[in-house]
Amino acid sequence: MTQPKTLREASCADDYDPESMPVATARTLIRTFLSPVTATERVHIRQALSRVLAAPVVSPLDVPGHDNSAMDGYALRFADLAPDRQTTLARVGESFAGRPSTARVGAGQCVRIFTGAVMPDGADSVVMQERTSEDGEGVHIFAGAIVKAGQNRRLAGEDMKTGAVVFDAGQPVRAAELGMMASLGINEVTVYRRLRVAFFSTGDELKSIGTPLGSGDVYDSNRYTIYGMLTRLDCELIDMGVVPDVPEDLERAFATAAEAADVVITSGGVSVGEADFVKQLLGKLGEVLFWKIAMKPGRPLAYGRIGGAHFFGLPGNPVSVMVTFYQFVRDALLLLQGQRDVAPVPTFKVPLAAPIRKAPGRTEFQRAILAPDGAGGWTVRTTGDQGSGILSSMSRANCFVVLPPEVASCAIGDLVDVQLLEGLI
Repeated sequence: MTQPKTLREASCADDYDPESMPVATARTLIRTFLSPVTATERVHIRQALSRVLAAPVVSPLDVPGHDNSAMDGYALRFADLAPDRQTTLARVGESFAGRPSTARVGAGQCVRIFTGAVMPDGADSVVMQERTSEDGEGVHIFAGAIVKAGQNRRLAGEDMKTGAVVFDAGQPVRAAELGMMASLGINEVTVYRRLRVAFFSTGDELKSIGTPLGSGDVYDSNRYTIYGMLTRLDCELIDMGVVPDVPEDLERAFATAAEAADVVITSGGVSVGEADFVKQLLGKLGEVLFWKIAMKPGRPLAYGRIGGAHFFGLPGNPVSVMVTFYQFVRDALLLLQGQRDVAPVPTFKVPLAAPIRKAPGRTEFQRAILAPDGAGGWTVRTTGDQGSGILSSMSRANCFVVLPPEVASCAIGDLVDVQLLEGLI
C-alpha cells in the first residue's frame, strides 16, 4: 500500500497556504493522510447496523429460491392462449405463498396463484386477476391479457445467485443491508471495529451543565453537539470534559487523548490570542497541516496529528463547530471507519426567496430553510442573522446555502447551491 505523504511534505506543496487555505484544498489534503482502521470483529447483523463491512458478503443461496408469481392471478401455459379472442381454461388448483400447489398444469388448464407463490409445474406465465373472470364454465382469460411467455413470472436467482457478492468490504450497513442479509439467512458478518474518538472543550469560561455560572462564564454546548454528531456516526466516544487554558493541563489532555483514541477533536483555542495554547502545543506534541480556512463561519480550523491520532481543532463558536464538523470531520471519520468512495454531500441549485449579502474571497455556509414555493418547485432563504454564536440558526435550518469564493451578494431569484442537512445532524 502506498504510504501517505507526511505533513511536512504537504506543507511544501506549491498551493499550500496555512494562513488561508481554500475549502476544496483542505478537503483534498486531509484525505491524503487517512487510512481506515484495520481491526475487525464478527457481530450479529443487528449489531452491524451503522458499522462498515470489513469482508465481502457472499450469497449462500438463490434469491428468490424458486420461480414465483409477481402478482395475484392465474398461472398457465402461454401456448394455450388465443391471441385475438377470449380463452377459457380449467382451474386445477391453487398456489399460495408458503403453500405451493401440487397440481401440474397441462393443456387447457391453470392454477390460481398469489404473489410470491411457487410457480406450478407446467406453467410458464401468470395473468393478473384483473384481466380474467371465473364462473362455472372455467377461468376466462381476456384477449391480449399477456403478450409473451414468462410474463409476470420471477425466476429463481433473478435477484441474487448463489456465490454472488452481495456487498463488498467498505459497505456501510443500513436498514436495507440488514434486510438483504436476513433474506439470505446470514446472521453474522465481519465489520471494522468502531472508531475511537476523544473530544474536549477548552476555555476557562466554560462550565459544565448543572453547575452555577460565575461572572463571564457560559455553559459548554460544544461538547454536546459534538457528542450528538459523533453518536450519529456510531463512534466509540471518549468525552474528556472541559480543559482549562492552562498549558500543563492541555498538554496532559492531548497526550492522554492521543494515546486512547484514533481521532482527537477539540473546540476552542485554535484562533490567535494570548490565551490560545493549542497551536503551540501541537507544534510540540505533533504536526499541524493547516490552522485557517478561507471560509465563514469556521475560519480557525486546525488539522494535524498527535502521535498516531488524527487531530481536528474546531473553532470555539457553536455554529462554527457544527459547520466545520460537517464540511471536514464527518467525511474524514467515514473514511477512517473503512467506508469506500465517500463523497462530500452533494449540492443542487435553488432560487433565493430573499437576498443574501456576501463579500467575495471565501466560501460561506449560510444556514437556511428549503421550502416548497407553492408552484411545484422549491425556494430557499436564510434563517436570518448568521452570527457564528447563534446556535439556534442551526436548529431552525434544514440546509446550507453554499456560496463559493467568487460569488458576491445574491438577489431574490438568483440560483444558489443548497446542501441538505438531513442525515447529517
